[in-house]
Amino acid sequence: MPTHYDADLRLFINGSWRIGEGRDASGVINPATGETIAELPLATAADLDEALASADKGFQTWRAMDVEARGAILRKAATLLRDRTEAIATLLTLEQGKPLAEARGEVSSSAALFDYCAEEAKRAYGRVLIRPTGQRSIVVKQPVGPVASFTPWNFPVYLMAKKLASALAAGCSVIAKPPEETPGCTSALMQCLIDAGVPANVIQLVFGVPDMVSRHLIGSRIIRKISFTGSVPVGKHLMKLAADGAKRVTMELGGHAPVLIFDDCDLEKTLDMVVPQKFRNAGQVCVSPTRFYVQQNIYDAFVKGFAARTTHVTIGSGLDAETKMGPLANARRPAAIGALVDDARAKGARVLAGGNRGDHGYFFQPTVLADVPQEADIMSNEPFGPVAVCRPFESFDEAIEQANRLPYGLAAFAFTENGRRANLLGDAIESGMVGINTFAISTPDSPFGGVKESGFGSEGGPEGMESYFVTKAIHQA
Repeated sequence: MPTHYDADLRLFINGSWRIGEGRDASGVINPATGETIAELPLATAADLDEALASADKGFQTWRAMDVEARGAILRKAATLLRDRTEAIATLLTLEQGKPLAEARGEVSSSAALFDYCAEEAKRAYGRVLIRPTGQRSIVVKQPVGPVASFTPWNFPVYLMAKKLASALAAGCSVIAKPPEETPGCTSALMQCLIDAGVPANVIQLVFGVPDMVSRHLIGSRIIRKISFTGSVPVGKHLMKLAADGAKRVTMELGGHAPVLIFDDCDLEKTLDMVVPQKFRNAGQVCVSPTRFYVQQNIYDAFVKGFAARTTHVTIGSGLDAETKMGPLANARRPAAIGALVDDARAKGARVLAGGNRGDHGYFFQPTVLADVPQEADIMSNEPFGPVAVCRPFESFDEAIEQANRLPYGLAAFAFTENGRRANLLGDAIESGMVGINTFAISTPDSPFGGVKESGFGSEGGPEGMESYFVTKAIHQA
């Protein structure tokens, strides 16, 4: 298994890989050490113009290809991803920090997306309308056009794959702009697609100064759809840019996931599920369980068990087999999380586990806070890190009120053995996704997306495919 950084970082534009050639560059950092491991060339305006022109031509080629042929290419890409799992996962761990086992799982899940979309593309059914003899009216679905995708660093391979798989299956060309923090693993994904047979001008890969790239691509008449995963402020900014061209958008934005723990749950089983999910990817997950509301009569037992299990979460380099939680992704995150923890502590929260940053790299200890007051900043601002906040509740109505009190609604979770209560929770919680006695809410065949300020539109499932089609009615007399 490779353990060193082995990536030749380039841009992929108009069918060729582009090296630095005088372009500005950005350093790639290993978050476990804080050391620069590579230099990444950044796209110029001329690069983006060439990518746009290529995507425009590629769209005409790709949309005309038989759906079975497109599907065969996507299935081949899935196979290549699985064959190259170790190399891609190693790059992902070195760039982003997550444990190697999690990185392997991310690559595997990405492959499953391409397999699913390869088949789902065949099911883009239209309609035949009832008309008098000799007349025809039909409704068809057609690919929306060239797509600009923007993806974050927390799941760089999976989230890029989620957008590319649906867009390509629908017949769209794509300009992908992954995060500059993780260029090696995302370039490896792009290479799988190229090697699988996606025509060279159908997919483009660009890195660059985010604001410049987004303005340039979204401002072009060629781009007809924008898909973004990231923060609420950036999402709102991109929506404003898209509005000038009346362009379709899918926005998967931030959250602050509540977890409602009722007193009839299987407490030990619940705790065994909660801890690995909370500290998966060092808590850098948009659907990470964060706000734990626990029914009063089991509250003390829950926070005690949570803290005890948290102290056994081993932190370190993601390449070490014993590591259960790696570093945060960049130098900004430990300080930001530390400020939230310090604020909560100053306002009366109890630190039951962790609470401090690590000795080196971008580490922060797995942290459990109890009795966190409502006015603490962390109760309203997503930490996006390895911090769980806990508060007690008395009644069902109080739990729902707390779950819904923020302007976010991406994911929510609840644990109860009462079937009637489970039904009510599914109806009452304001969230795009609700997991009851489970954290498994992201699968290839299900929609993934939020409500309120957590965005709109879905990715995954037939709903995600739908966003890459336009609907056309054709009438013939």
